[in-house]
Amino acid sequence: MVKINLFGTPMVVMRIGSEWQLFRESDTGHLSRVHEVVFPPDMEESELCGYLDDLFHELASERHPRVRRRS
Repeated sequence: MVKINLFGTPMVVMRIGSEWQLFRESDTGHLSRVHEVVFPPDMEESELCGYLDDLFHELASERHPRVRRRS
């Protein structure tokens, strides 16, 4: 499981079987899948933030200029 900050929104990316899946994370830790985002099947974990940054770049702001991993 990779926790990310997608321009201010807490998200999680998980490898389920042979595919990466994106989930929104609520304040209580509940996850809801984002079906509209499809990752290339051969994508490496190190490429996830850059890929999401490219897809959602219009959400960038001064406070959240890019997608980042969170702990």
